[in-house]
Amino acid sequence: MTLYMDYQSPSVQFSFDVNNSTLFRKDARNYINVLSNKQLNTLENTSLLDIFLSTGNVVEPHYHQNAAELVYCISGAAIVSIINPFTNELLHFPITPGQVANVPQGWWHYEIASVDNTHLLAIFDAPVPEVILGSDILRLTPANVLAHTYCLNEAAVKQTLAPINDSVFIGPPRDCNPSQVHGSMAGKPQPYPAYTQQPNHGQHNPIGYQLPAQQYYYTQPYPSQTY
Repeated sequence: MTLYMDYQSPSVQFSFDVNNSTLFRKDARNYINVLSNKQLNTLENTSLLDIFLSTGNVVEPHYHQNAAELVYCISGAAIVSIINPFTNELLHFPITPGQVANVPQGWWHYEIASVDNTHLLAIFDAPVPEVILGSDILRLTPANVLAHTYCLNEAAVKQTLAPINDSVFIGPPRDCNPSQVHGSMAGKPQPYPAYTQQPNHGQHNPIGYQLPAQQYYYTQPYPSQTY
């Protein structure tokens, strides 16, 4: 698609300060800036998210219904996790400065910062990166539908999901108390080992995949610090 633009118009834009376009801000160390053709009207099929994270913070599980995403690590370190819908495998790709992870259009994924001062650039092949967030799916789907569909206790579902009353974007929320969280993420989550050689357990990696920094996680990697 080619964007029609009158390049002689006085309103034509060729530059923009992304620092002035905040999509979401959790705090001073965790926020997302956005650039699309809504901010820069000469952009065509390109847009980006400028992402800043501290250790253990997560760009929540989500998918982009209109674009593929290339995640480039500028500084720090992160783990990009995706579900391959063709193999039903959950794959994890650690990236450090200069490394990328690619997320095809419509694939469920999330990013976890491994260290403080992590800076990621997410680049999209669409003029505006549309998104469907896991938090919105959970909070907007009626509890009785979830309970009936998955044979769950409706009261327990309501109690569990009650704190999710808005789009999260970067989790955990600011008011989260890890000591009140039940499950494997409570307290100080323990990291799974990183293998220096690719394990052979029937795991199928994307074509052309190379081990970034000689690490590949075939189990769920979690940060070792509290939120």
